[in-house]
Amino acid sequence: MSEPTSTDREKKRPPLNGRRALPSNNSNAEENDVPEMDAFGLIPRGFNPKDYLRVVDIHMFKEPNEINKQQHHTDKYYNPKLIVRRGQPFQIQIDFSRPYDPEKDQIWLEYLIGRYPQPNKGTYIPILIGDVLKPGEWGAKITHRENNSIRLSIMSSATCIIGKFRLYIAIWTPYGIIRTHRNSATDTYILFNPWCQLDAVYLDDEKEREEYVLNDVGIVFHGDVNEVKLRSWSYGQFEENILDACLFLMDKAELELSGRGNPIKICRVASAMINSKDDNGVLAGSWDNLYDYGVPPSAWTGSVDILLEYYSSKQPVRYGQCWVFAGVFNTFLRCLGIPARLITNYSSAHDNNANLQLDFFLDDEGQVDNRLTKDSVWNYHCWNEAWMTRPDLPVGFGGWQAVDGTPQETSDGMYRCGPASVQAIKHGHVCFQFDAPFVYAEVNSDIIYSRMGKNGSQVIEKIDTTHIGKLIVTKGVGNDDMVDITENYKFQEGSAEERLALETAVMYGVKKQTTQPTTYQPQKDIEMDLQVQKAVLGSDFKVTIILRNKSRNSYTATTYLSGNIVFYTGVTKSEFKKHSFSAKLEPLLSNTFDVMITSAEYLNDLLDQASFHFFVTARINETGKVLAMQKAVVLEIPTLKIKTKGQMVVDREMSVVVEFTNPLKQTLENATLRLEGPGVLRTMKKEFRCLEITKEHQVCLVITTSSPLSHGCPTFGLAWVTLNEEELSGLHVKYII
Repeated sequence: MSEPTSTDREKKRPPLNGRRALPSNNSNAEENDVPEMDAFGLIPRGFNPKDYLRVVDIHMFKEPNEINKQQHHTDKYYNPKLIVRRGQPFQIQIDFSRPYDPEKDQIWLEYLIGRYPQPNKGTYIPILIGDVLKPGEWGAKITHRENNSIRLSIMSSATCIIGKFRLYIAIWTPYGIIRTHRNSATDTYILFNPWCQLDAVYLDDEKEREEYVLNDVGIVFHGDVNEVKLRSWSYGQFEENILDACLFLMDKAELELSGRGNPIKICRVASAMINSKDDNGVLAGSWDNLYDYGVPPSAWTGSVDILLEYYSSKQPVRYGQCWVFAGVFNTFLRCLGIPARLITNYSSAHDNNANLQLDFFLDDEGQVDNRLTKDSVWNYHCWNEAWMTRPDLPVGFGGWQAVDGTPQETSDGMYRCGPASVQAIKHGHVCFQFDAPFVYAEVNSDIIYSRMGKNGSQVIEKIDTTHIGKLIVTKGVGNDDMVDITENYKFQEGSAEERLALETAVMYGVKKQTTQPTTYQPQKDIEMDLQVQKAVLGSDFKVTIILRNKSRNSYTATTYLSGNIVFYTGVTKSEFKKHSFSAKLEPLLSNTFDVMITSAEYLNDLLDQASFHFFVTARINETGKVLAMQKAVVLEIPTLKIKTKGQMVVDREMSVVVEFTNPLKQTLENATLRLEGPGVLRTMKKEFRCLEITKEHQVCLVITTSSPLSHGCPTFGLAWVTLNEEELSGLHVKYII
């Protein structure tokens, strides 16, 4: 990328107004011109700067194997500049034209960021050389002096701005200040520091820091609560140009530089920038199964290609869905040093009208009335958690904060969500910013099934208190296990504490209701259950409806089953199965009814993630009561097997074999295989014109592994290879039809 010219910068400079002396300083990329000679007045004719102490060279110790990047845990960044974490000392060496004499020579360091640096904004930082370093405060002291050189230990503030700073060495003379010339080689990136107790993102567990900051690969759990599936995701936060791409997001959002030391502000701004709504952010979402002129969401294997494309084009990348937004957001957070993890919530509610409940309206036949029903239940939804203190909230609400880059509802006029305290959500304290009511509804709202009575009143047929937030999971620390964190978000379902949290949330978070009073008399005589046989792509399967008469009365029931191809968000694309029947329910007996679903009924209408939704209602003819139940099902699709051939040696060719069996009774056409490995190779794609019926296909790809030292990863074999299965676990594949 070319540097902007002075003419370009003048064009971008906003006009001054009566409110401030300087324009907004909201770009890390822009910079001012710093004079190499800052005269105190008229300079005498005989003045020669070379007569005074001069800086000959500055050594930044910025190589991956040198002290700074090793001590600051930044050796994995594929970046030639110095990268350090705030609140922790780092070393530089200054070579002078002659020995430095502290009695005669007065020097100081200047760190600048942005175009209009100011001391009171933290964008201009002068550092005098002292005798001691105070923890968490800017300072410098000499640790070693030899010949014409001095080595400095520099402490940065534990609250300083996150970004790329410019460094100048200033020398005082009787006639003015002499500075070093602009040298981009001395630019210094300063990041958040989870290892520093004074930093707002401090995390006290080393294994968790390894996972939530330094791990550049992860697992995304998806599918359905009864059929949990997983996909690998390459975060790639250390890859070339990714750090600059992440800093660019804050420039694009025009976040004032002075606010970039606050993880709360950064998370809130990034939540809006990850999606393209409002601000032409990183990813354009698409949930209609039409992906023209873009990449289908399921095709992405990681964040690197997405962020680099956006950084290059400055235009939204097509296309993303919730796990893609969450994957890119996780990369952004970990890249800047904020501990982060990706969360999956199964049976996730989308509360459209902010009343902390899902309103499902039934028509006269007991079917869901899609005209009136605006709320929805996603099979699963992915968001992120970021770790930080919350000084803006009461004590106890720091720690994990829910943040979400998927555009669902607006918050303060923009499509964003969070950071919302997970602890506050659990206890129903949804009055605390930001967007806690929406996240609370996602994990713990009730589903209210109702219909309009003949007199115009709203009659509640059923209240389902357990369907939403059935399972909330994340990847384990140091392994690929699925960890159940449901209790982080809510008390045990049905417990007194959980109901109290709901009442608290309703008290704090629900706007005044304008609907008429409702009545609810639960059906106790009849119970209904819905079971779906494991569904395999290309095969027939069975749906079973069980009606139990718990009373001594005889009843008859009119039952409706609707089978729909749905997006994973719960929105229906098409109804492929409609079945109704009458049942006689004898006293104290159970009746079982099987409905067959054939592959011919669903194959032609399948969506990207092959998801079904079955909705069953049963009207008890004698009482008029309606039973309702729904269940989402994800088709089982064949997995890919990845194996390596030969020895895995750095900078040598190796073979990766991918195996796939076509399960369908038809030939697959125009299939694409994507292969990616952070720190190993960039994304590779291979196209296949056809894959024959029920035949095992093998693809052999020859790759050359990158040098681990260039990525700061000297333990290549341990980092990437699962020895027991001889699979290269750093490579991720996704099969797309």
